[in-house]
Amino acid sequence: MSLKTLQDFPISALWKPAHPDRLQLYSFPSANGVKVSVALEELGVPYEAHLVTLEQAGSPAFRSLNPNGKIPAIIDPNGPGGEALALWESGAILIYLAEQYGGLFPKSAVLKYETVQWLMFQMGGIGPMFGQYGYFSKFAGKEVEDPRPREHFRNQGRRLMGVLEARLKDRQWIMGDDYTIADIAIFPWIRSAQIRYGAGEALGFEEAPYTMVWMERCIARPASIIGLNMPPRR
Repeated sequence: MSLKTLQDFPISALWKPAHPDRLQLYSFPSANGVKVSVALEELGVPYEAHLVTLEQAGSPAFRSLNPNGKIPAIIDPNGPGGEALALWESGAILIYLAEQYGGLFPKSAVLKYETVQWLMFQMGGIGPMFGQYGYFSKFAGKEVEDPRPREHFRNQGRRLMGVLEARLKDRQWIMGDDYTIADIAIFPWIRSAQIRYGAGEALGFEEAPYTMVWMERCIARPASIIGLNMPPRR
């Protein structure tokens, strides 16, 4: 049985690769999407970025890669054993990239799993709570008259900011001296809540000075300056 190649994935016929030997990123520069582009820039992995809009993410072509119809997703033509690997869910992609390309994890096995723990803190906590608060405070959900959903997600967001602030009180990065996929997963969501939702005051950002300084430190990294704008919006 022959190994899978990039050409075996139907999505490659619609988003045609100019560089088929490179990792293919299908994404949008949202809080979830830029996690992967920032990680790729940090690791120095050659990649080709394809812009996928919300409408395109629901298309049969994109769902052939990710049946959940959400960005980001990747195809790595140089996956394990030389076989092309398709992967979706940003947290899974970050773990794969760190392991496959050797970086963004501490060297200690114990600290590696602690890093994954903080990655899951974002996936199961900050991402959903901040996202739902944004929905009910700024987007279509703001038309809901019942204040309880908005208050619930605001309170949960403030609580999570407290957890993060306590972690960063005496640390440069979430894992101390090591910049990891945990930082890359979390900081775009703090940034998005601030600039996209205008939710800094509601979520207690003024009460989290260590977190805000850490976020600016993350944003200022050369890989972030590029990755936060990949793929470029048209």
